[in-house]
Amino acid sequence: MLELGLKTLIAYLLGSVVGALLIGQFRGVDIRTMGSGNAGGTNALRTQGLGFAAATVFIDIGKGWLAAAWLPGLAIPGIAPDPSVARDWLAACCAAGAVAGHVWPLWHGFRGGKGGATLAGTLMALAPMLLVIALTAWVAVLLLTAFVGLATTLAAVTAAIAALFSPRASIALAAYAIAMAALVAFAHRGNLARMRAGTEPRVLKLWLFRPREGAR
Repeated sequence: MLELGLKTLIAYLLGSVVGALLIGQFRGVDIRTMGSGNAGGTNALRTQGLGFAAATVFIDIGKGWLAAAWLPGLAIPGIAPDPSVARDWLAACCAAGAVAGHVWPLWHGFRGGKGGATLAGTLMALAPMLLVIALTAWVAVLLLTAFVGLATTLAAVTAAIAALFSPRASIALAAYAIAMAALVAFAHRGNLARMRAGTEPRVLKLWLFRPREGAR
């Protein structure tokens, strides 16, 4: 169990390196004080521009992939691989640690992003087909509603449902996907509340049902 605990901790510390906050330190900005207050790609795009947002998403996806694909097989001096821990459960725990680190980052006062990009990075490593399904759902919901938070939440839920009913998905993968859907939904609870109140902003340029110019 020492290998499991140590690698999950390392994954959490890796996840705690939040792209928007790391880049913001070099630019002297903290996007948690701007826009929606979220340290994620959408708020980075709205407040800092495309380059900042692209770098943010690259870092957040990359650390998720590293945690799920590279970390489980990492040889740590003095720590032998534990034969009692299944490799798929080890990868799932490392992936979960990275997403949790992004949401509650140690290095940034436990105030991070909402986990969508990091979750995507872990799925890229663990189950690319689930990532394709999740991205398809994300694009569809975004085009139909123009709510990024709703699109991200439903994409995570869709991935969990797909994993649950897929004959190829292991129990570890299904459990991971379900837990992450719950975490992403929890992280977006503010967005969902603002949607109910009618105050959540839309991405109007992508919304299929946006009012036409000049329409009344």
